[in-house]
Amino acid sequence: MTAPSLAQAQTQAQAPSTITTGVIVILTVKAGVTRDQVMAVMPDEIRQTVQLYLNGKVREWYARSDGRGVVFLLDAKDTSEAHAIMEGLPLSKLDIMDHDYIAVGPLLPLRLLLAKP
Repeated sequence: MTAPSLAQAQTQAQAPSTITTGVIVILTVKAGVTRDQVMAVMPDEIRQTVQLYLNGKVREWYARSDGRGVVFLLDAKDTSEAHAIMEGLPLSKLDIMDHDYIAVGPLLPLRLLLAKP
């Protein structure tokens, strides 16, 4: 590798990535919402979530160990797309869950493995 291309590789390895490969969505039951309110919606919520999974929008889903909600890993290019996906679900339409969105992508320090010393 020539000096200019080595410098370019090191710069690329150190440059922050703006690549988003998914969005983590953390859903938490809002204060004051009862278990009965949530459970009344669950059959429709589950059916629609399974459909999102079959359509390739939900990559993974988990129950929160504190019992207060779920965590999704969505196949979305940004948080706006993730919002649009989640807004279509029954629990979101009833506004009984809080949503936190975190865009995720490749682990940046791994780029250092590609730069030659």
